[in-house]
Amino acid sequence: QVQLVESGGGLVQAGGSLRLSCAASGRTLSGYAMGWFRQAPGKEREFVAAISWSGGSKYYADSVKGRFTISRDNAKNMVYLQMNSLKPEDAAVYYCAADLSLQVVRTAVPQSWGQGTQVTVSS
Repeated sequence: QVQLVESGGGLVQAGGSLRLSCAASGRTLSGYAMGWFRQAPGKEREFVAAISWSGGSKYYADSVKGRFTISRDNAKNMVYLQMNSLKPEDAAVYYCAADLSLQVVRTAVPQSWGQGTQVTVSS
């Protein structure tokens, strides 16, 4: 099982940007589909974005399309989430996740999860 650690969260004003990073250890990310999820207080965890192991396929929740970009660097065992034009409703704990199945990342519960990083957006 791959271990994941997120970083890059923080406080940003509405309209600002943040880049989240997810570092993997324990094994290479090659072969793993990756995803970002988020959970706001009092709400269920929701899918944000997913990327195939090659990086050739990317998927986004409708709420973040055009504002967020997922990317990966397999050589560095890293996955990123560039978040632009942030809104107060984007505030949440963001989690990185990994699974051998892209379909699972997109529609189910991936096997491996990080501890999360807090994103706060002030209006």
